[in-house]
Amino acid sequence: MILFSCITAQAQFPRIRHFLHLTDSILSLRYNSANIDTSYVVRPKTKWTLSGRANMSGAKISTQGKIDGRAFESQMKADYKTTLSAAVNFQGISVSLALNPAKLMGKYNDYELNLNSYGKKLGFEFVYQRAKNFKGWHDVEGEKRIKLPTDFLSLKSINANAYFVFNSRRFSYPAALTQSYIQRRSAGSFLLSLAYQGQQLKSTAEPFIHLRVMNIGMGGGYGYNYVPFPKWLFHISAMPNLIVYSNTSVTDNDERVPLHYHFPEVIITSRGAVVKQIGKRYFTGLSGVFNFTGIGNKRRLEVENTKWRFRVFFGIRL
Repeated sequence: MILFSCITAQAQFPRIRHFLHLTDSILSLRYNSANIDTSYVVRPKTKWTLSGRANMSGAKISTQGKIDGRAFESQMKADYKTTLSAAVNFQGISVSLALNPAKLMGKYNDYELNLNSYGKKLGFEFVYQRAKNFKGWHDVEGEKRIKLPTDFLSLKSINANAYFVFNSRRFSYPAALTQSYIQRRSAGSFLLSLAYQGQQLKSTAEPFIHLRVMNIGMGGGYGYNYVPFPKWLFHISAMPNLIVYSNTSVTDNDERVPLHYHFPEVIITSRGAVVKQIGKRYFTGLSGVFNFTGIGNKRRLEVENTKWRFRVFFGIRL
């Protein structure tokens, strides 16, 4: 019986090796057959990329308007969130794991999910946040400014955007943001973009505030990868989206104030990065993503949302 099991296992090894070899061949073909101008953009010669990252993110919400003829204003800011992460990339397929030290020590109870894919032609970002660590202040004309303590506000939000790159043969988003390509010469590209923002913000005590936000925007922009010296890359891009659908309101105590569309209303996504290649295998740098939404007007209700993420990274190609 033991002999039969050993013979069966040995018979399976060639099949397993054949499957792994076939999978590697398919991935290699996909990895190396990208439609790019290799005088501007190249794939790393190695198959594996390992990197470590330190991430920091934050969010701020500001509102202004009038209720019963009295001006009101509020500002709410979330505590900064810091995570440490590691990523493994095999021929363009990447997996990463992030840990929040403050959460592991019980000092941070919020939740945030980040999904992103930075392709050479198409890409997207999706961020879901559930937070109760907002603090700030609320001011109504003729009344004393109220300080809003931590845990006073509860937020659920989704921020998502997608892009399309026209000059994907010479301009590489992944070179700046995931390092799965290498930008050899300076190049830029016009971009198309689509953005979505959904949000619910509630207070847990007086003054009772309930902010509802839903925005869909369409637009475009421009991105540029600047290579002033060999092994250096500076990236900047901006995509302003005009809001084509909006459904936003704020309830202050028992009065609901709807936000009426006020042209122009925008969702702006911008990115920046600096990447330095060290020798043939190592690289380091920093990158950032900034999202801003401005809707409404001060005569009735104006809402401004800011969400940002900053990253420092170091990696090796094997």
